[in-house]
This record gives sequence, C-alpha cells and structure tokens, in this order.
Amino acid sequence: MSTDARIYLIPTWLDDSARESLPEYVLEAIRECQVFFVEDERTTRRYFKAIRKEMVIDDHEWFRMDQADTETRFREAIRAGKTIGIVSEAGCPGVADPGQALVAIAQSLSAVVKPLVGPSSILLALMASGMNGQSFAFHGYLPIDAAARNQTIRALEQDSIKQQRTQLFIETPYRNNSMLQALVQQLQPSTRLCIAVDLTAPTESIQTRTVAEWKNGTLDLHKRPALFLIQA
Repeated sequence: MSTDARIYLIPTWLDDSARESLPEYVLEAIRECQVFFVEDERTTRRYFKAIRKEMVIDDHEWFRMDQADTETRFREAIRAGKTIGIVSEAGCPGVADPGQALVAIAQSLSAVVKPLVGPSSILLALMASGMNGQSFAFHGYLPIDAAARNQTIRALEQDSIKQQRTQLFIETPYRNNSMLQALVQQLQPSTRLCIAVDLTAPTESIQTRTVAEWKNGTLDLHKRPALFLIQA
C-alpha cells in the first residue's frame, strides 16, 4: 500500500540533567508530529514540556504502547497519513524497547520510518568499554533464579571465548549488587567485566577491569541504572 505517513523514532535522555545529549532536530520532529505512541504518557509529556515549553500537549493524540488496541490505532494513524512519533522511557525507541513492534508494522505498511540520533545506553557503554565492537550481543535481563542466572553467566562467557563476542546485559537496579556478586563468583579471573552506571549523568562511571580486579574493589550499584559487559 502507498501511504504519506511518516514515523519518527524520537529518542529521550537517559538522565534528565543531560539535555545536551539530544540534537536540535529532535525538537523539530516533535513539532511535526500529530500523534504520539509512548511507553509512559506522563513522563513523555513532562519530557516534551521541558524542551518545548510552548507546546500544547492536548493538541496531539496520545496512545500508550501497552494498550490492547495500540496496534489497531497505529495502523489507523498510518492509513490516515499522519505524522507519528514513537517515544520510549529512555534512550532510543526500538532498541531493547517495546517500540520495535510498532516499527515492524510501519515497515509492513511501507510507511517512512525516520530514526533520530540520541543517547543509547547500549552503544555508549560498548563504545567506552574497550571491548569488541565488531561482534556483540545484547541479552536484556538474565534469569532471576540464582541457579539459572549462574548457568547463563557461564554460558555467555563460553560464547564470548568461542566467538570473541562482547556480551551485554542489564539487571533491575535494586538487584545490581547481587548481579555483580554473581559475576565475580562465576566468571574466570581473566575475563574482562565492564560496569557502565548512570550513563550521561554527573555520577556516570564506566570501568573495565578483570574479574580478579573487581574482586579486590567495591562499587555500590544499588538502585543505579547499569549495564554489564563481559569479554573473555
């Protein structure tokens, strides 16, 4: 089908004190949009008003991505030729984010999809880690069960050895310290472990050490957004 619809993938900041991480053309895209599909309407409204105070929020249509009729509404907006914005909670839509399902629909309907540059915690951590940026895999959350988590950690290490691949994953912030403890217990002493925490915030820290070195140091990650990267 032919459509005049345009879909902007609108990035947002990782930390609200780092507004300089967003290029100017993000604001231009927001001005063009008639409809927004968002992960959280309240935080997105607050985000938009912070960077565009004159914006009349209620002049736009709003849909949350977790609503039962979201995909139907999204298809209707595309068929109506509207300019649509997709916004996630942090970082870039479609990357470790529920927005990918809507982007797949947009592609299937031959709509124009415009990804906009913005901060991605995955790429920022990988860039600063000193690990392999040619071959890497992001695994999201590892299992919560301790035995299953430990097995997964060892499997990721073996895959990294075999493929020379960087492995990236995250944890719920209040479980970060237990994740770090599991990593130093399960990984080989020579395996490199990068911990990237509070990316773009004033408290940002990105450190790559061997597991043996991490065992001799302390880092409190409790309730701080973090990424973990390993390369064996």
